[in-house]
Amino acid sequence: MKEIETDDAPASIGPYSQGILDGDRIYVSGQGPVNPESGEVISEDIAEQTAQTIENIEAILAAEEKSLDDVTKSTVFVRDMDNYEEINEVYEEYFSSPYPARSAVEVVRLPIDIGVEIEVVATA
Repeated sequence: MKEIETDDAPASIGPYSQGILDGDRIYVSGQGPVNPESGEVISEDIAEQTAQTIENIEAILAAEEKSLDDVTKSTVFVRDMDNYEEINEVYEEYFSSPYPARSAVEVVRLPIDIGVEIEVVATA
């Protein structure tokens, strides 16, 4: 097992790794719409939040020379399911067919005040 860490994605805010390489799989911890340079949430707009979240995932995968094309499973945590379609529109701009298997779950709270968090599993 190997820790994946990059300055191109937000630092972890707890006792967890940005990502883990384990055998032929990469596990990327839940990412949110935080600017990796400032450490601040980038916007209240859910489309902008979704884009930044996915870009943070991309940065972690890139640290292992992988991309979103290597993602096999994602889980999307949404604070308001009324934003589901808008999140999907942005998600579709970043991921291509065949799309990863995916779950989407509405949650009451996330560790910081954001509208979306996404975690992924990718092939190494």
